[in-house]
Amino acid sequence: MKNDDSTLVYSSETGGNCKKCNKSLRKCRCKTAPATTHASDGIVRVGRETKGRKGKAVTVVTGLPLDAVALKALAKDLKSRCGTGGTIKGGVIEIQGEHRDLLMEELQKRGYNVRRSGG
Repeated sequence: MKNDDSTLVYSSETGGNCKKCNKSLRKCRCKTAPATTHASDGIVRVGRETKGRKGKAVTVVTGLPLDAVALKALAKDLKSRCGTGGTIKGGVIEIQGEHRDLLMEELQKRGYNVRRSGG
């Protein structure tokens, strides 16, 4: 009898396991989970952080009322607009470098209520 809760490393029988729940890909429910949107007060905040980055500046965009797919697409557009790299962590877009003014202008063009946060 098979045990679905086992942490099987590899088997050609199952065709692979999900990395999150360790179930076979056919029985995995991780990808079918609904996309969550992050709580927002309607204001998109654009700030600058250097904490934990050895003094390197990162522009941080928070408060976007978007699901994961739309957030990823927006991050891609913003990164290409700035000509730099970045990432999404916990519903927050991080763009490498100091680009607050450019990002504020771009987000206002897209119809968001944007405010500068921090100093």
